[in-house]
This record gives sequence, C-alpha cells and structure tokens, in this order.
Amino acid sequence: MKVVVEILTGNLLYIQVDDDAKVNDLKQEIEARENLASDRMILVVDHKDRNRIITKEEDGASLVDFGVEDGSHIYLFFSPLNTESSYHHLFTLPESLLG
Repeated sequence: MKVVVEILTGNLLYIQVDDDAKVNDLKQEIEARENLASDRMILVVDHKDRNRIITKEEDGASLVDFGVEDGSHIYLFFSPLNTESSYHHLFTLPESLLG
C-alpha cells in the first residue's frame, strides 16, 4: 500500500509499504529516505472521523490496526530532542491534536 506522510514543514512523502507492515517498518523507511531519527517519531493517522496518535510503544503493531490503508494520510511529529541524539530537528504536537 502507498501512504502519504506529511512533515510539519509541509513536505509530503509518498511511501510504499507492504500491506502487513508494522509501524516500525514505516518509521525505518522514513528514516532511510529523510535522515530523521525514527526513535523520536510520533505518527498521527488521519482516519475518517478522528485522528489516532501512534507512539514509540506501539512500533511493533500493524499499521492496519490503526486504520491505515492505501492512500492514508499520516502526519509526522517528533518527541523533544534529548542530549544524546545527533539529530537536530525539533517538532512537537500542536494542542489541537492532544485531545
């Protein structure tokens, strides 16, 4: 399936993943293409009537379990930068998505 991942900069990534892909598979693909730290990624799935936040603890879950299907739109955010990370991108979730 092909999903659209939108970074807060407005960049859109069109990423092809297997139908049985896990959250971590998508994060690894984003990391490889964009040189972004997968361990800091927070994904928000735009799913019909509500958004669903996927956190690091859910990396092993199937994307389908979160309602991701071919053509799904996923927003990419980042957890705060820690002092041990070599990455210097910092994005946080806007209040409107926190509930």
